[in-house]
Amino acid sequence: MALTAPSLSPAIVVREFDLTPVVPNVDTSLAGFVGQFKWGPVDVPTIVQSEDELASEFGTPDAERAVDYFSAAQYLRYSGNLIVNRTIPTGTVAIGDSALNATLSGAKTSVKNEDHFESQALSEMFVAKYPGVLGNSIAVSAFAIQSGESATSSVTNSLWSGWEYAGQFDAIPGTSGWASNQSGSVVNDEIHLAVVDSDGLITGTKGTVLETFPFLSVAKGAKTVDGSDNFIKTVLNNGSNFVWFGDFDSANFMKGTNWGTAPAVGGTTDYAANASWSADSATASLGGGQDHGTLDVGDIAVGFDNFEDAEEIDVSILIAPGMNLSTDQVTVVNDLAAIAGTTRKDCVVVTSPARSDVVNNIDPVNDTLETTNQFSASSYLIVDNNYLRMYDKYNDNYIYVPAASTTAGILAATDANFGPWYSPAGERRGEYVGVTNLAYSPNKAERDELYKKGVNPIVQYPGRGMLLWGDKTKLARPSAFDRINVRRLFLALEKAVAVSARNFLFEFNDEFTRSEFVAIVEPLLREVQARRGIQDFFVQCDESNNTPEVIDRNELVATLFIKPARSINFITLNFVATRTGASFEEIVNSGVQF
Repeated sequence: MALTAPSLSPAIVVREFDLTPVVPNVDTSLAGFVGQFKWGPVDVPTIVQSEDELASEFGTPDAERAVDYFSAAQYLRYSGNLIVNRTIPTGTVAIGDSALNATLSGAKTSVKNEDHFESQALSEMFVAKYPGVLGNSIAVSAFAIQSGESATSSVTNSLWSGWEYAGQFDAIPGTSGWASNQSGSVVNDEIHLAVVDSDGLITGTKGTVLETFPFLSVAKGAKTVDGSDNFIKTVLNNGSNFVWFGDFDSANFMKGTNWGTAPAVGGTTDYAANASWSADSATASLGGGQDHGTLDVGDIAVGFDNFEDAEEIDVSILIAPGMNLSTDQVTVVNDLAAIAGTTRKDCVVVTSPARSDVVNNIDPVNDTLETTNQFSASSYLIVDNNYLRMYDKYNDNYIYVPAASTTAGILAATDANFGPWYSPAGERRGEYVGVTNLAYSPNKAERDELYKKGVNPIVQYPGRGMLLWGDKTKLARPSAFDRINVRRLFLALEKAVAVSARNFLFEFNDEFTRSEFVAIVEPLLREVQARRGIQDFFVQCDESNNTPEVIDRNELVATLFIKPARSINFITLNFVATRTGASFEEIVNSGVQF
């Protein structure tokens, strides 16, 4: 491009300038949760949007994992934005071995997630997709023509009709169309697979077929008629929800001589199964999966490490789990408060006290305060006081679940229906649903003790339900940021404006750029002001705060002055009795203070 005119000869040049950028909408109710589940990927933050999806992805709970499951399910009653990170016990306890081909001997193989699978060289043919006892219920049954037979022989047809899962498939496997089109003679490469819930731990019914894979090929490089991959290893690892395919087992499971190899060019390649498998079928029952212990503070910390990088994963709320001991609760909560308030600075933590502080405790207020007084004094931390009693429909039992996940759900519902600058407390927005009872309902004196220490009480009023009755953060000093709505207002604005500011990187720091920045930010602030989140604002981005020294440092400085709206925490009602002939106007203007 020339320094002046865009053409060296007379010409018409058309150019575009985009002056339409706006501040983007940002998610303020995306919550992160770490817990122990029966199934699903380990150390892979996964978005779930409903309880059905939670059960499908991470399994329905047994009694040991019910609290974590229902903590997640409670949040999903209010919002479909939950990132679940399954973690498993480590340290002195062995990692739960994933189920494996029981016909093999030797070391068991543990697969946590896809990356972990890709990093290993597995010798087993089939391995459970994820760790845990649930994998022990999986069996893989296969049917393939053995050496010396054909798909049309009476012997093969008899064996086919006797295979338990033949009804799940349209026809006997034989030679694929892809194999027939190869140079030379390529035969008997097809195989059927049925993945079965043999013990009923997954579906509740023994022998349920979980998934089928018809007419796969054991020939490396095999394709379907539409050109997609049909090689057994590729299809199973890309398509199965229950098993990984490791490697062809040379000693077991009907492996034919040529399984896993590419056809010989111009030669004869017979992929028939090993003749020793006289039934043309075999079943691998997986075993060795274990669930070890409960999560300790180290396991929880490792799980939440996945949420530390704000550029890698977007989250606005971190839900602290409920630990049994107060010392563990303090450790976990202060670690999360550091992530939210120091590392990320774009989210809040919601927590309850330790279980022992509240459940079956004769003095829950004092024990709660003894624990929560050790929490970080941070405006990024929101503390409630209770545990919720609810029905565990999977284990026919009543359990106590930390209120934190439901409190976080109330924050998310407030975002969706009103805005993050609204207080989540009170009768209009602060109701706890899906709950049969509270561990305890504090009286007025107890609420006063809790609230002045930054703990938001959850109370049960007859005929009015169970309500969040406070909107403080854990910030110890008097400040606008000691209220939930103010802290979350600023987080929402900071995140939205920061995302928009990326568009100004590498532009010139001149009057045009500064004016453009102000023109983009002010409409957002006016909209929030119109929706009652801000009383007033002013955006300063001009030569007064972008001095020559600032410009020479390749910086742009913008200062946003904001007067946040304040929530009502106290209401005074004055009822004044007057004489019959008194003038209300004279009384009001008399200077008497009521």
